[in-house]
Amino acid sequence: MSFNIYESAKEKLLIVAHRGVFGGNIPCNTTASYEVSLKQGADMIETDISMTSDGELIVFHPGKESAHLCLDRSLREMTWESVASLRYVNIDNVPTQFGIMRFDDFLEHFKDRCFINVDKFWDHPEAIYHAIERHDMIDQIVVKAPPTDAVLRVLEDIAPTLAYMPVVKRVFEQHRSLLKRNINYVGAEVLFYDDEDEVASDAFIQMMHRDSKLVWVNSIIYDCQRQIAAGHSDDVALTVSEDAGWGWLADKGFDLIQTDWPMMLIDYLKRTGKYHKTIPNFTKEQI
Repeated sequence: MSFNIYESAKEKLLIVAHRGVFGGNIPCNTTASYEVSLKQGADMIETDISMTSDGELIVFHPGKESAHLCLDRSLREMTWESVASLRYVNIDNVPTQFGIMRFDDFLEHFKDRCFINVDKFWDHPEAIYHAIERHDMIDQIVVKAPPTDAVLRVLEDIAPTLAYMPVVKRVFEQHRSLLKRNINYVGAEVLFYDDEDEVASDAFIQMMHRDSKLVWVNSIIYDCQRQIAAGHSDDVALTVSEDAGWGWLADKGFDLIQTDWPMMLIDYLKRTGKYHKTIPNFTKEQI
């Protein structure tokens, strides 16, 4: 199976499942959470990558040991043998049957099944790229990282074919320069804290589409005090107004929405006719 993120985004809004779909006894970043998200219709799964002390890439959000494992120690200080014996806890902090995956096992399990966003790519870019290459999954993967000189140099030197989205806040000053780099620059993940921020403007989104670039937005909430889509969130959609949350993002013309509630988001988009694109954001000739 071949994957073309531009072609997919021409047809409909792409839905990204943030760490899968989790709750109850199913923790995030587990095979179960990702399987649930695909059953709910997600087009892409987002995963976090860390590394053990002996160099094994693992699917785990760095710094979340206390929250997800009730562990007061960093997995980066432990060997893979020790990490493999750990079990996630559920929402009541009771141990579950779910362990931590090796990145290699994760890749093989989801090969040819969906798009995959590898977050925390900038921590171990070379090792992550070589794992993706080893599994022949370049076309399935999107990596995100701030557009620092160090990240861009690594992409150019090691992974120029890997789909890359810079993570930008409020404004995006590197767009033109990225077009000239030997990087597979496919779009940007935008974070904004006010509706008037540049990266949330119609002019910005139209400019990105004219240049055949995708725009990724987040309805998830990391911190309710500093929301990364100016309050157009899952929480608002579910508890106040779907139109003010998800509808606002869809109407703006964003191409990908990362959510913790893919099934309910997709249901809303289908009910309101916002899921499938009647007019693509960019033409085939632009790609």
